[in-house]
Amino acid sequence: MARNLYILAGTLFFFGVVSWVMVASTIHDQPGLPGNGSLWRTIGMFLCLFAIIATVAGVATQMYEQVDRRAREREEDSARRRRPRP
Repeated sequence: MARNLYILAGTLFFFGVVSWVMVASTIHDQPGLPGNGSLWRTIGMFLCLFAIIATVAGVATQMYEQVDRRAREREEDSARRRRPRP
């Protein structure tokens, strides 16, 4: 699950950077494209913000999975130790 969130964050960040590049270049003056620079800045800002949120969610998910896995390993170890040997 965390890997999917990291991929989502990377994709959102990439498109956010592309939006910022659109502001810096003259390509936004081409016919048929939205020409308002503030629109590209706003889109880039929100995409980068959502990328940060997805990254934090991915880190939290990965940490929870690690804690859960270690708790299961400890339970299995303690169950093995309590089991009488024939």
